[in-house]
Amino acid sequence: MQLIAVSETDGLKARVFHQLSAYLERGRPEPVAVGLSGGGDSLALLALVCEWAKGTDRSVLALTVDHRLNPASADWTAQAERMAKPLGAQWCALHWMDAATGAGVQARARQARHGLLADAAREAGATMLVLGHTADDAAENHWMRAEGTPVGRLRVWSPSPVWPQGRGISLLRPLLSERRQTLRDYLQERGLVWIDDPANQDVRYSRVRARLALNGALPVERVEASRPFVWKSRCRPEAHAGVLRFSRRDMLEAPDRILAMALLCVSGGTVPPRGGRLAQLKARLAAGEDGVAVLSGTRIEMQGDDLTLMREAGEQRRAGLELQILQMDRPMVWDGRFSVRIAEPDWMIMTAKGRLNRLAEKHRRDLSNLSPAARSSLPILHNIKTDQYVPAWSMAEVRCLVAPRFLANCLVDADETPQESALFDLWHGETVPTALFS
Repeated sequence: MQLIAVSETDGLKARVFHQLSAYLERGRPEPVAVGLSGGGDSLALLALVCEWAKGTDRSVLALTVDHRLNPASADWTAQAERMAKPLGAQWCALHWMDAATGAGVQARARQARHGLLADAAREAGATMLVLGHTADDAAENHWMRAEGTPVGRLRVWSPSPVWPQGRGISLLRPLLSERRQTLRDYLQERGLVWIDDPANQDVRYSRVRARLALNGALPVERVEASRPFVWKSRCRPEAHAGVLRFSRRDMLEAPDRILAMALLCVSGGTVPPRGGRLAQLKARLAAGEDGVAVLSGTRIEMQGDDLTLMREAGEQRRAGLELQILQMDRPMVWDGRFSVRIAEPDWMIMTAKGRLNRLAEKHRRDLSNLSPAARSSLPILHNIKTDQYVPAWSMAEVRCLVAPRFLANCLVDADETPQESALFDLWHGETVPTALFS
């Protein structure tokens, strides 16, 4: 086990500023969103980001989540405001309204926190959410995984782990190589006081047990960078309808997580397929088998070297996808795959399966570029007053999230540094090409 000695604060700013400048760009109009709990790590992060922002013509938005799990949480939230504003940051409080005790409360709180932070960052126009995880947090996660706790590996950059709240939002952790004590020393030098949550001493929580077990040691978890998956068919027009095409050969050469992520994104789901069923599908691909398979809500069509993935319409209903009334000028995510915004009242959104014959002939002709299976899983709109049925694209602003979500996740662990502008273009590019819908 290789140990890293606790470093001093010398060079902390230079290292963190280098990380921030690698991912964030100067002079962009949207703020840099920073998660601020009020603890030492997040306060040090905010102080460093605010100092970096002064030299790059950027504003900073501090976001504090009140989990309502401790009687003092309201006071802590108020303290966070008093920390943020003197540093030059705007500040916003977010409240978890479904807080409850019981089993798994920490995991539920973490999920809720990520959702609230992502929604607030996106509302502010940000594409990156900066968080204060340290090298100690990464080591604790490594220990927890070894003990069977289902926690992910922390990365300097990664897409938001929640869906669909995290759409278009990436996480940046510029302190991931820094020791927790280094940040405390930095705060003390600046005279900044942080909050100590008593839960950080509660051995009922696995992270606290990990901290005690490590006792300051920092085993290095080595992760080799990989080349990003090259998706040769990414520009095909049907990708805007949630249909992804791949080379079977390329998919077999890629890590298993690429196939799992493709299936997850096409289905609009939140849990990727793992284990035996994913291995069985990979074996069928390796055997050169042609045919159709369904896994995790995705239909997989295999023909020669062509691999076509689309939403399995039958799984939409089995998953409980219901009719929904669209609210004017309020974007919503439908089936985890499409962002939809409409400017008129009285429209409902639903799956096209069983309703394609209600569309006008022109609209059915427009959809003829897609296979029958792909058409059936598309969103269509129904006007409650006129009883008119139309493809969603003909009445609303529709943005397919499938391909951007897949491409963003392909960058994880890749030897590339995603820039803000490139990520913005990825998520906010062309809504739908005329080649598919006229």
